[in-house]
Amino acid sequence: MFDPFRPRRSVLYMPGSNARALEKAKGLAADALILDLEDAVAPTEKAAARDLVCEAVKSGGYGKRELVIRINGLDTDHGIDDLKAACAAAPDAILIPKAQSDAMIEETETLMQEYGAPDSTQIWAMMETPLGVLHAERIAMASTRLTAFVMGTNDLAEDLHATQTADRAGLIPHLTHCLLVARSYGMVIVDGVYNAFKDTDGFTERCDRSREMGFDGITLIHPGQIDTANAAFAPDAAAIETAKAQIQAYEQAAERGEGVAVHEGRIVENLHAEAARKLLHRHNAIRAMNH
Repeated sequence: MFDPFRPRRSVLYMPGSNARALEKAKGLAADALILDLEDAVAPTEKAAARDLVCEAVKSGGYGKRELVIRINGLDTDHGIDDLKAACAAAPDAILIPKAQSDAMIEETETLMQEYGAPDSTQIWAMMETPLGVLHAERIAMASTRLTAFVMGTNDLAEDLHATQTADRAGLIPHLTHCLLVARSYGMVIVDGVYNAFKDTDGFTERCDRSREMGFDGITLIHPGQIDTANAAFAPDAAAIETAKAQIQAYEQAAERGEGVAVHEGRIVENLHAEAARKLLHRHNAIRAMNH
């Protein structure tokens, strides 16, 4: 039996103040949508965007897409009102910007209970400051509602005084640290945005490297990036066929009383068979998004 799995290959930021964009998002192939009340919304539009986003979540029409509301920080003028409204709207998750401590997550959880958020509404945390990365394990342990890290690589690079190069050498230690924590505590983790959204080749390369590192998906700033992300973070046809063959070989060996099988000259042990089953489980979940 596998834990419930939802694809998060493509996680698209949507400006919360743009009604047309929120409506258009209902037809996009993104696995998840972050309806943004923070960076993408001007200070004078915060209240109107809050109403717009929460009404969109309540009204539905987004199919199987995961809906996440990114609120403003609780230490800002808009954060508490955002959190109250988001709890009433009951999205799949509420995304906390600039998560830096376990206390921030604990405060969020307490307030969510006070404001009547359903148990199904998760907490996601933006990992976008040096202090947040440093305290990643404490943050991960702070609440059972916390299920995902979202890397905020633009803000993180700025605070680190790091240059964002193609190989991301200045960010790799911080990305891998958050990956290590996420995997240790059974959490989802999605990579930061790729800013040059018209650079298809560069974005494809970024997705491939991100997948190889172990990320579940990547955050996007433009709908044109969705198809590339979805393809990169899904098992390809060859991987699916290999997984099926490994499972079959292992099960046949088990029927013979053998604990090890061989497929195409490679050892297949129980751990390989389990990995193959998980891959097929992910594949089936992705297929279900389109039906």
